[in-house]
Amino acid sequence: MRATDGTQANIRLTNFASGAELAEALADRVADALVAAIEARGAATLAVSGGNTPKAFFAALSKRAIAWDNVTVTLVDERMVPPAHERSNHRLASLFLLQNRAAEAGFVPLYRSNGDAADVARSASEAIDALALPFDVVVLGMGTDGHTASFFPGGTTLGAVTDPACRQSVMPIEAPDAGEPRLTLTLPRIVEAGLVALHIEGEQKKTVLDKALSPGPEAEMPVRSVLRHARTPVEIYWAP
Repeated sequence: MRATDGTQANIRLTNFASGAELAEALADRVADALVAAIEARGAATLAVSGGNTPKAFFAALSKRAIAWDNVTVTLVDERMVPPAHERSNHRLASLFLLQNRAAEAGFVPLYRSNGDAADVARSASEAIDALALPFDVVVLGMGTDGHTASFFPGGTTLGAVTDPACRQSVMPIEAPDAGEPRLTLTLPRIVEAGLVALHIEGEQKKTVLDKALSPGPEAEMPVRSVLRHARTPVEIYWAP
C-alpha cells in the first residue's frame, strides 16, 4: 500500500510498504515521463544516482517498454575512479540499469581519464551541455548526513555547486566523508528537470528527511538546496 502526504508545497511524499513496491512504482513514474518526452520531441534524457539503494529500481526500469534508443542516460554524480572500479557509478549503471531493454540507451559518463578533477569536470560539463537540456528526469538519493548528488556538508566547492546561478553543469568536489574526489551535476542542472525524484529507504533516512524539511541552513543539509529550489515539486519516494 502507498500513501501520499503533501506536507509542503514543493514536495510530494509517497510512502511504500517495501523497497520492492517502491522500485516498481518509481520505475513506472520515470518510464511514463521518458515516454512523454519521446512523444513530445523524439528524445529523452535521464540522470541517475549511484549507491546500493537504486539497484532494484534500476532493474525494474530496465525492463520497461520504452523506445530506449531515443533515451540518453547520465549520472547525477561520479567518483574519480575508472568504470571498472567497484565504487564507480558508471559500473553500477552498466550492471543494473543499462541491461535488458535499456541496453539500447545511450550513455554519457562523467568520469574520463584526461586529467585532474577540474579538467575532467570541464570535459563532463561540455558533454552534458551537448545534451538536450533541461533533463526530463533526475533521480536522486540522499545520505544520512543530508547530502544528495555529491553536495556534501563541508565540501570544498559546496557553495559553488549549490549556487542557483552556477553556469557550469558539472563541477568537482571533495569532502572528508566522500572518499574519492567527486564530480557532480550542479544545482541548476538538477532543479530545472521536468521530474525530480528523491529515492529514500530506511527509517534513519526518513528521520534525516524530516529534519531536512524543517527550517535550517542549506549548507548543513545540502538536500535542502534541491527541495527549496526545484522548479516543480520534488517527488519523494520512501520505504522503510
